[in-house]
Amino acid sequence: MGVVKKGVGMMEPKDFEQEEKVADESGESTLTRKPHTPVDKILVGSFSIVCFWTSILLMLLITAATIVRYIVQGDLYGYDEWAKLLAIWLYFMGAAYGAFNESHVTADLVVAFIRDGVLRRTLIVLKDVVSVGVCLLYLWCGYDFFFFALRGPLGTGIAIPTTSVWRIPMWYYNLAVFMGFAFISFYLIKYFLRDLFMLLRALRKEGKETV
Repeated sequence: MGVVKKGVGMMEPKDFEQEEKVADESGESTLTRKPHTPVDKILVGSFSIVCFWTSILLMLLITAATIVRYIVQGDLYGYDEWAKLLAIWLYFMGAAYGAFNESHVTADLVVAFIRDGVLRRTLIVLKDVVSVGVCLLYLWCGYDFFFFALRGPLGTGIAIPTTSVWRIPMWYYNLAVFMGFAFISFYLIKYFLRDLFMLLRALRKEGKETV
């Protein structure tokens, strides 16, 4: 496998080995993973900032709505539109952060009971293929929804869909979905390449042992 330059989100073979070592160490949470490449540092830093501020603003908004409704006996009209906007950005940027950490729930029960080797590595790669395929499908849907909301039903940018109260353009919401799946796909493909490298290495190792 050829070596590519680092610093653009790509990895060298030795980096795949380090990633695998971190992923396989028993007792170590993937939440402790730290970004190393400049691209990862920028992306993860952005995810963290968005998640922090959206969670703070969402908490303040819901608190204000509760106080207005149950104490002031009033109504914070249309607050749910802003709450949904903050929540969807929080959810999908958090999902992208989870993809970086590999902390999403996965169907790895069978893999956990199989000894490390070609069979285990093959199952991991198959799992990655399914994950990447499903995520790319959702990415395409997110792309379609985003540009429909951005261009409008006529495709001219006129009469774009908005919310009923605050007239928030719907593409604000759909952009979070599109970007979220784009970042998730990026990391799923990255880890798929890592696992594929580990499978090829296991195959070479098994071939040498049988000779």
